[in-house]
Amino acid sequence: ERAIARHEVREIEQRHTVDGPRQDVTVDEEDDVVIIYNRVPKTASTSFTNIAYDLCAKNKYHVLHINTTKNNPVMSLQDQVRFVKNVTSWKEMKPGFYHGHVSYLDFAKFGVKKKPIYINVIRDPIERLVSYYYFLRFGDDYRPGLRRRKQGDKKTFDECVAAGGSDCAPEKLWLQIPFFCGHSSECWNVGSRWALEQAKYNLINEYFLVGVTEELEDFIMLLEAALPRFFRGATELYRTGKKSHLRKTTEKKLPTKETIAKLQQSEIWKMENEFYEFALEQFQFVRAHAVREKDGELYILAQNFFYEKIYPKSN
Repeated sequence: ERAIARHEVREIEQRHTVDGPRQDVTVDEEDDVVIIYNRVPKTASTSFTNIAYDLCAKNKYHVLHINTTKNNPVMSLQDQVRFVKNVTSWKEMKPGFYHGHVSYLDFAKFGVKKKPIYINVIRDPIERLVSYYYFLRFGDDYRPGLRRRKQGDKKTFDECVAAGGSDCAPEKLWLQIPFFCGHSSECWNVGSRWALEQAKYNLINEYFLVGVTEELEDFIMLLEAALPRFFRGATELYRTGKKSHLRKTTEKKLPTKETIAKLQQSEIWKMENEFYEFALEQFQFVRAHAVREKDGELYILAQNFFYEKIYPKSN
């Protein structure tokens, strides 16, 4: 992926060289838009991103994968500066849809006037951890031939929890909160109440929309209604498109009630679950004010405001 990215950059540079002196690229206001999807692992992020790739040519925008070394979600300070500069000034890539396993980055700290639009999806914390546990061992149906880091380990999630294994420890639940909290050191202190509150603040104030894995279709429907420049056709594509949109971890065994109860005794689970419930409530609130249900189907509301008493009167 890194080699492909370098090749694409070289192609752009060569085109400017062949075409003569580089002209300033102007971007229309409508196209001067960047979306960042800082995807949390194992939340149906690949399924959703595949839709963006399928629509980008038709809807005329660019999709770029943010590939960090060893999938490290925290960027160095110098990389933060580079990333902010790239996203805001790379006019050839606008409108752009950036996605990657990167924690939230506050563009305002870098003096940026027009910030990108952040979106994300989160999942029930225990379900996410179980999915990730088996994914590391057996992979999924998206790239079945790829060897995974824990391949060959046949221990079930239940057995791991019973034995007090590190891969299924409550500390491993601490991921969605820091992804939304950001690049502050306290965000990554497991069990930090400050990090939880900061994550909630960012979700409400810095994210355009945050969906949940369990209701992914509704998330896509709301995005299509609100941001058609990027997501026109996304709902129909999700409903009727290729099965590649639906990525499933193989060999996954659901945990027992005893295993779930043991994890739920942890303060870390309680905080991650509090954040998940907070995000779910916000998403359902947004959805309730954007759609109506009829015969079991959801329909997006038409424009529900208008202007009147406009003065002074034009002649």
